[in-house]
Amino acid sequence: MSEQDESFEQPITMSELASPALLRRLEWRVQHAVQTMLTGDYRSAFRGRGMEFDQVLKYNWGDDLRDIDWNVTARLGEPYRKKFVEEREVTVLLVFEDSPALQFGSAGRTRRDTLLELAALMMLLGATNRDRVGLLYCSPEGFWLRRPQPGREYTRRTASMLLGQPPPALDAGGTVEVPWRLALRGVAAHSILVWLGPFLETPVADEWALLRRRYQIMGARADDPWDFELPKARRFAAFDPLAGRLMTLHTGEAERAAHEEWRHRRDDYFQNLFPDSRDQLVARTDEPVFDVMVDFFRRHQRVPSKPQGEGGA
Repeated sequence: MSEQDESFEQPITMSELASPALLRRLEWRVQHAVQTMLTGDYRSAFRGRGMEFDQVLKYNWGDDLRDIDWNVTARLGEPYRKKFVEEREVTVLLVFEDSPALQFGSAGRTRRDTLLELAALMMLLGATNRDRVGLLYCSPEGFWLRRPQPGREYTRRTASMLLGQPPPALDAGGTVEVPWRLALRGVAAHSILVWLGPFLETPVADEWALLRRRYQIMGARADDPWDFELPKARRFAAFDPLAGRLMTLHTGEAERAAHEEWRHRRDDYFQNLFPDSRDQLVARTDEPVFDVMVDFFRRHQRVPSKPQGEGGA
């Protein structure tokens, strides 16, 4: 294996997230992906979006249910669908929910580190494909928006701003208000929204149903090994990022049962938001983020599509 290949396989470390060389390393990974593994997979993941309306046609078996024009269908008494022509660019908006809950990590990397790397990779991949890429950053202190624009330098600057964003204070609280109305006003219909966050069990936004009809929405979360299974020891010390202190965890039968119940509730909440598995991207803090992204795009080739409006919240 060459020195370049070895660098490609190594995970991004916590210290590198603040390094000026990180973007160059991520850009090399993206270039390698476009030239080899991800050719065609990126576009297939976003098929049916980034489109411009052309005309109305009769619906045929196998057409995408999301394209049905319900007004024309109701007026004529038989199903009709909208026909779209592909635009030159796809519009992608990444929504990064920077909750203090992301600052936990038992495997040398936090959930936040993992999602930052994933977000930067996706932005750079979009720029390589000449798409319009933007970012909505949200934290307990507030939010800011970089509207989707084309151009490698614009996207590179956006990724650099995200990677350089200091983590929110641990005593800032765990609630982050995502201004979904801003996304509705600032991003054109049929765009792709990628929501990266902890996906805590909070009430679903009032705009969620409209967002799912208007956009192709994908959810990305980062899981720590402790999210799947607690350590074998019955008592151990751990740092709580929300409480901001070191605490002793007791893991008897009752605690492990509670952890299992929490894990199922969290998975159900995520599944409810993104009922189509194609729209779910789950990365592990102890595994290479790049491999997860490659698998995500390739999975779109294998799983049949489901209307975005079916199921969910």
